[in-house]
Amino acid sequence: MAKMTTEEILGIFEEMSVLELKEFLDAFEEKFDVTAAAPVAVAAAPAGGDTSGGEEAKDSFDVVLADAGGQKIQVIKEVRGLTSLGLKEAKELVDGAPSDILKGASKEDADKAKEALEGAGATVELK
Repeated sequence: MAKMTTEEILGIFEEMSVLELKEFLDAFEEKFDVTAAAPVAVAAAPAGGDTSGGEEAKDSFDVVLADAGGQKIQVIKEVRGLTSLGLKEAKELVDGAPSDILKGASKEDADKAKEALEGAGATVELK
């Protein structure tokens, strides 16, 4: 078997559905005895010993598609770009609004996603 380039391998993954990718990931983890889980951020204690009970700064956000708006095709394209979902899965997510697009995203990533989706005509909430 000829050695495949990274681009060729990514091309294969790009054509897979979310379910196929999940099955691949499970098989990969089992074969190589690894875990591909995303690292979990640990919240640090506030500096200076401030225990006044003030509102904590939120460090992760959920991007929720409230309404697809009039340009559903553009919104589906943005959802695909943000999530790496296939066309069918992205369409189902948009059709099922309100839907979670991203969960636990950083403030910067959540703002970028919101801007991109709103630019396509969608109504988006950050939670």
